[in-house]
Amino acid sequence: MEDLLKLALDLAGKSGADYAEARFQADTHESILLKNGVPEVSVVEELKGMNVRAILNHSLGFASTNVLSKKAARDVAGRAVSVARAAANAVERGVSMGEGQLGNEKVEVKPRVKFDCVDLDSKVQLLKEADESAEDAAKGAGTKLPARILILDTLTTEKTVISSDGANVSSLIPRIALQAFLTVYDPQKGTAQRFFNLGETSGWEAVERWNLPKLLNEEVQSLSKTLTEARSPPTGEMDVVLGPEVVGIVCHESCGHPSEADRILGREAAQAGETYLKIDSLGRQVGSSVVNVVDDPTLPRSFGFYLYDEEGVKAGRRLLIKGGSINEFLQNRETASVFKARSNASARSVAYNREPIVRMANTFLQAGDYSKEELIEGVKNGVYIKNFMEWNIDDKRFNQRYVGLEAYKIEGGELRERVRNPVLEITTVGLWSSIDAVGSDLEFQAAHCGKGDPMQGIPVWTGGPHVRLRKIRLGGA
Repeated sequence: MEDLLKLALDLAGKSGADYAEARFQADTHESILLKNGVPEVSVVEELKGMNVRAILNHSLGFASTNVLSKKAARDVAGRAVSVARAAANAVERGVSMGEGQLGNEKVEVKPRVKFDCVDLDSKVQLLKEADESAEDAAKGAGTKLPARILILDTLTTEKTVISSDGANVSSLIPRIALQAFLTVYDPQKGTAQRFFNLGETSGWEAVERWNLPKLLNEEVQSLSKTLTEARSPPTGEMDVVLGPEVVGIVCHESCGHPSEADRILGREAAQAGETYLKIDSLGRQVGSSVVNVVDDPTLPRSFGFYLYDEEGVKAGRRLLIKGGSINEFLQNRETASVFKARSNASARSVAYNREPIVRMANTFLQAGDYSKEELIEGVKNGVYIKNFMEWNIDDKRFNQRYVGLEAYKIEGGELRERVRNPVLEITTVGLWSSIDAVGSDLEFQAAHCGKGDPMQGIPVWTGGPHVRLRKIRLGGA
């Protein structure tokens, strides 16, 4: 595809573009859905094409095509320049590309077991075995499992990005993911639900590591105990220990999203929301000194893995909160020019027909020095929330609410009985500031982060270690 991309760039330049960028992307996706033990859907689809972004008179134009020919390459370049020219008179703040470490490299993640080496029947059979194991767990716990959905996705993405100022990067990345939705029922207690996601940049070997029959059996056992044994949680001011799953969603929603530079500039206000942070918020204290939140696309096997973004900029670790202070924003080249900064490779796009926008990758709280047991031992009276049932956060990513699922009362530094649906309702600054100790265990969960219009659901990891919060107010659902 490199010749077509170079042809498009050449025409964009001859048409007057001050900057141009061309990207080819091909996504091959297989999805299998098992509902209540019965295969419902099996889909294989391929989406591929190319696009051009062009800047003319400080105005940006974007155009794409799924036709891969010289004529189409010329046409898409011409349309991108025409869009930029037509919009130039309406632009209030001009667009330009800031600095970034541009790459010239080919990146390939080679799976140990390719997806097409495992036939469809074997994939379905594995999901059935996991489903049967989940049913066995419910029977053993004296509950029923009337509704369960398992979705297994494999995705292979090939990209080539070339820019008029020197970037030339190609990549081939395989990803695999599982979504699980489980509903446990008891005639006396009602229902309890659990959903979770697994995902890696890897081949089929990831599924072998997950051991789905064992995992779903354990999840249903725990969910059944929460439904049948959990009591009302204590309420009021107390200490709380949060598990990595809860910490991960907190990092993603109340640190990652507010740190997106396009959101700070107001571009996302009508699409994905606003942020409590401002252009001059670097250095603002929002948490205790033990809080360090990172976004790192380069983590091996991570679901949000990449080494170069969609603008050809080399990726690296971004330290968003350092010692409790806002340290860095997520920037692409466009926002970097406004902030007078360098791009930190945060431009991502979900498909060839979507423009790259500022996105997270793998957002997590850095590990500390405490074991989980030490965190709990330091609590006289409180609650341990291992995972969550639901969460929500306001438009500016400041007021938030998390409802626990598997949770336990803490008395005298020891875990006691299960409690059902403790509610943590708190501000972003209040939450980060109340953390006094961070665990040494680091765990990740997969997710598809939604942003933009048209919507772009991009693969990410969320994560962190256990943490301890002092003197916060807890409620009950």
